[in-house]
Amino acid sequence: MSGATPRRAAGAGRPGETLAGRLAAIPPVVRARALDVLALGLLLWFGALGFQTSFGAQPRFVVAVVGALVLGLAVAAAGARWRLGELWVVGLAVVGYLVAGPGLAAPAEAGAGVFPTLEAWRVLVFGVVQSWKDFLTVAPPVGVARGMLIVPFLCVYVGAIVAGTLAWRVRHPAWALLPVTAVLVAGAALGADTTALPVLRGVAVVLVAVAWLAWRLEAGRRNTAAAVAAPASATSSAVVSTPTPGLPGAVARSGRRRRLLGGAAVLTGAALLTALIAPVLAPAGERAVVRDALVPPLDLHQYPSPLMSFRQYVKDRKDDVLFTVQGLPKGERVRLAAMDAYNGIVYNVDDASSGAFAPVGDTGTLAGTGASGDGRHATVHFTIDDFASPWLPASGRIEGASFTGPRGTGIGDSLFYNADAETALTTSGVQKGDSYTLDVAYPESWSHDQLAPLGFADVALPDSSNVPEAVASRAGDLAGADAAAVDRVRNLEQGLAKYGYFSHGLEGQTRSLSGHGAARIEALLGAKTMVGDDEQYAVAMALMARNLGIPARVVMGFSPDWSAVKDPTAPLRITGDDVHAWVEVKFERAGWVPFNPTPEENKEPLPPPKQPLAKPKPQVLQPPPPPQEPAEVPPESDPDALNTDENKQATRQDWGPLLAIGLTVGIPLVVILTPLLVIAGLKSRRYRRRRRLGAPVQRISGGWSEVLSLAADLGTRVPSGATRREHAATVAGAFPYAAGGTTTLARRADAAVFGGAEPTEEQITHYWDSVDASLAGIRGSVSRGRRWRSRFSLRSLRADRAERRARRRAEKVGRRAEERRRRARDEGTRRGGTAVARGTVPVRPAAAPTPGATDTAANGSPARMSDDE
Repeated sequence: MSGATPRRAAGAGRPGETLAGRLAAIPPVVRARALDVLALGLLLWFGALGFQTSFGAQPRFVVAVVGALVLGLAVAAAGARWRLGELWVVGLAVVGYLVAGPGLAAPAEAGAGVFPTLEAWRVLVFGVVQSWKDFLTVAPPVGVARGMLIVPFLCVYVGAIVAGTLAWRVRHPAWALLPVTAVLVAGAALGADTTALPVLRGVAVVLVAVAWLAWRLEAGRRNTAAAVAAPASATSSAVVSTPTPGLPGAVARSGRRRRLLGGAAVLTGAALLTALIAPVLAPAGERAVVRDALVPPLDLHQYPSPLMSFRQYVKDRKDDVLFTVQGLPKGERVRLAAMDAYNGIVYNVDDASSGAFAPVGDTGTLAGTGASGDGRHATVHFTIDDFASPWLPASGRIEGASFTGPRGTGIGDSLFYNADAETALTTSGVQKGDSYTLDVAYPESWSHDQLAPLGFADVALPDSSNVPEAVASRAGDLAGADAAAVDRVRNLEQGLAKYGYFSHGLEGQTRSLSGHGAARIEALLGAKTMVGDDEQYAVAMALMARNLGIPARVVMGFSPDWSAVKDPTAPLRITGDDVHAWVEVKFERAGWVPFNPTPEENKEPLPPPKQPLAKPKPQVLQPPPPPQEPAEVPPESDPDALNTDENKQATRQDWGPLLAIGLTVGIPLVVILTPLLVIAGLKSRRYRRRRRLGAPVQRISGGWSEVLSLAADLGTRVPSGATRREHAATVAGAFPYAAGGTTTLARRADAAVFGGAEPTEEQITHYWDSVDASLAGIRGSVSRGRRWRSRFSLRSLRADRAERRARRRAEKVGRRAEERRRRARDEGTRRGGTAVARGTVPVRPAAAPTPGATDTAANGSPARMSDDE
């Protein structure tokens, strides 16, 4: 029992042992590596958050990023632990990508969301190139299907591997911040136009980076000091090896305290500076990102404007049931399309407007940049009957969509959504038998008094062309000179509704032509009695508003007669008679606000009184009119001027795919080729420095070092501390075809270094020409693959780094030894002066022989005689 107690106590924690003591018991290498992993993980995580808004609240994004961090740092740690070459590290990274990638980057295609499948591997392999295009052209949130997670996964995965490798295999830890910066830039450029806490993330990145660099530099200084002190302590006596308590410990603690306070001050200053500069460099508002510069892969001009079919609905399909809608809140309308471009013939949807149609990645979670909702959400179900169109009937801002039926998957995969217009389009089209459910949110309703202090929003809309002259003259008369922006819009709306009359031009109604071209709008606004329906009045108001600089667009949709609806929760049958068109104007903070300029349907004009028939007069033959000069076409009517918009559109269509292809191919190439280009650049700079810089002897020696560097990159182990001729024998054994040249170079280098005369410039040039010939011979004696691997090998660069570190360490040891000798001489001088003062003559020590000199004097010669003799 007495012997078991000590063992049990030894196994348990010591009484009073603190956490700091337990941490101090961890080996320093393990502790340092753990701190590196923590710092790099935090920095890369902050950079990856730039992608977060592209995925919304998708938890798989967090899983993918954390998995990429852990896997990438593990690959880097394995490469540093076993000193693996570049190809081994790349191979290990590829294996990790294929093994863990299905569950992390392609969960929608993986078995049970985790296990690898052939489809998941196909998505991973092709996604290295194709996922970038899909990610940038899909409207956020992009979802997790079709390899959308590959983009953030690859960025973080490659960044973690490169950062860990640089942190653990390069002398200066600051190089590890380059891949961290690359991940930050990638997240900011490739993410959505909104980002999460940019200033806070920037401050956190600066704090972690500065603290980590300071710790690494301090740890490096301590390791260097320990390495220098170790040989001295080993050769010193036992009395000297025991430190004197008191002052040194206090000084060390004071120095550490000063460094900690200084580091805290630097971190605080960096955080404050970042917080102050960030809002100036990145002001609040929408950011410019790469996805905004890409033209979506959708040609809207191939889809006709739905406004062209307006009169057809009320004339030919008045009683036809187009679709059934259930769950539509009372008073709301069904939106079909928002038109913002007018060319004198038709009001159409244009992709040059403020919002663009982007492919939908995850139909279950859609998000937009439209006006915020006021809490009114609804689930609306549509069943298509006698309706066929690429424009999807919807309502409000779509937050999620679920398509059912045999064509549901195809409709969802071909869905495009414009968040600004709150309209959707599917290239597959909807037709009879299709059904879908939408989760929608409705914008806040703004009263006239709430809109009174607001101005118009700054929005990009395509320029209108071939606008009739009556628009400008009538706009000024109706809008008036009111100061409030909303008052001018109300004047336009009420003026048309007050002075106009309603008619579809059907049988039994007042004559009213269909269409909304320039001639029809000119006839409407230029007539004494304005007669038309929603199509003409909505277009006329939008054109007049645009003429006054007011951002306006025409929206077409359907609105049931809510006064005749008894049960709003029951399914509503939408017929052609329910078609409507209205105008939306964008205000600051309020977003797009609807206006209805169409007069009431019961406001029909009175038929004109019958005029008595005039008596016909005899016809008189009139002479033919004189020939007229051809009229000059005004510049605005010139065909070239009219085709300006088409030319601009053609230019965008020409350059858009090229830009998308360039980004798709360029980004992966940059990620892959950047490390290789850096290695090649470092070797090229080393070659130039060895050949051109330094003393003549150093340049000759540098030529021989270039031969040894190539041999090391080709896999030859060059022993350290050997002579040049021994090195030449090693190189000759590895490359027999170049044996003669390397041996000659070694002898010539020895002759130049140990000879008495300095080599001339001509001799140096001739020697380097021989070096180039020897390098070419060595490369020619190996295979092409081995030559290419040697170009990007890090073996010679690591050897150069080790040589520089050893040289600096030796220089420091030499300086310390010289300092000790100088202090000893000074102490001897002081002691000698004291002896003279006391009347004694000190014995002068014999002078040390000159290094490198040969002592040939015989005993008893003057050179060997002592002072006594």
